[in-house]
Amino acid sequence: MSREFSRTDRIGDQMQRELAQLIQREIKDPRVGMVTVNAVKVSRDLGYADIYVSLLSTEELTEESPEVKDSLAVLNKASGFLRGQVGRAMKLRVVPHLRFHFDTLQGYSRHMDSLIRQAVGEHPAVPRDDNDDPVSDNPERDA
Repeated sequence: MSREFSRTDRIGDQMQRELAQLIQREIKDPRVGMVTVNAVKVSRDLGYADIYVSLLSTEELTEESPEVKDSLAVLNKASGFLRGQVGRAMKLRVVPHLRFHFDTLQGYSRHMDSLIRQAVGEHPAVPRDDNDDPVSDNPERDA
């Protein structure tokens, strides 16, 4: 019988919840905006945890944006404090070192969505007529 989730996946999920609360409540630096913790990837030996975050902003952000650089610098500087708080909250004997990264997946998905909209347009790929019965339950009617 195989397990559905490995221990590192479970630790990563719990760490994501804890970090989201800690960043929101404990980090008082104004350079850290509205941060969302999107994913936490924990190494197999629990040595490192890569935390992927995104920022809420009215403009499109990239890794080179000054807001992103400032926020990541503050989070990486506070990683020791956050690591201690996560270790106490989760009661882990070995707490991974925290490394914060900007999650580019949202920007990439928005870009792909815009490309699809340009290629297809606003019309659906398959026209749908509500009068047609796509699947007939009555085989005698089809004959």
